[in-house]
Amino acid sequence: MPWYVRWAIALPFVLVAGGVVWWAYDTGLALAGFHRGQAEQELTQLRDQVDALKSENTKLASKAASFERQAQIEHAANLETAKQVKILNDEATHLKEDLAFFQNLPLSGAREGELSMHHLKIERDTLPGEYRYRLLLVRSGQLRAKEFQGNLQLLVNAQHGSEKTVLSFPPEGVTSKNPAEDAAYQLKFKYYQRIERGFKLPPGTVVESVQVRVFERGTSEPKIKQNASLS
Repeated sequence: MPWYVRWAIALPFVLVAGGVVWWAYDTGLALAGFHRGQAEQELTQLRDQVDALKSENTKLASKAASFERQAQIEHAANLETAKQVKILNDEATHLKEDLAFFQNLPLSGAREGELSMHHLKIERDTLPGEYRYRLLLVRSGQLRAKEFQGNLQLLVNAQHGSEKTVLSFPPEGVTSKNPAEDAAYQLKFKYYQRIERGFKLPPGTVVESVQVRVFERGTSEPKIKQNASLS
């Protein structure tokens, strides 16, 4: 018998057998409590829920990132506000000190245009190796005193390891490439000038004392000088 005849005879029986097997399998699942249509419906619902949760998660993540950025901005603003408040408090303290000094300053008995230095203080700054100094320069005599012009110099007696050294600010015999830095040591006032600036030392250098010198323009000898220790 040709093979295609055999296949034509056997194929209906194979199809019937497959249908019987599928029917038996489906019937067994139904008897076991499994309903294919219901399972597919539940699976579709679960997929929809997963998609909804993913969308909600994306929205929440975006909101969280926005809140985090806002919190960072507010934190930075609070730090800046606290910094400004500290600066204003320090400024108010210095003004109170200056006011108390001027209130007790004698108006007579001093030579015309005599220069004096008050409230000299040297203290550590925020970063290692950085220091700040502040002082008040006052000229006595009548209010018609000639304007004082000159410059300020700091001699820092320090120790680096076992070696003692003296550092000058600004450096002697060296012209700075930064005009603003040179201008920071220039003096020009008629009655008084309050000075508050900073200087930086090499790492590992310890300050022992500081001498502040004031030079009048055109002179090589300091008009006044005063020593101070680290506060």
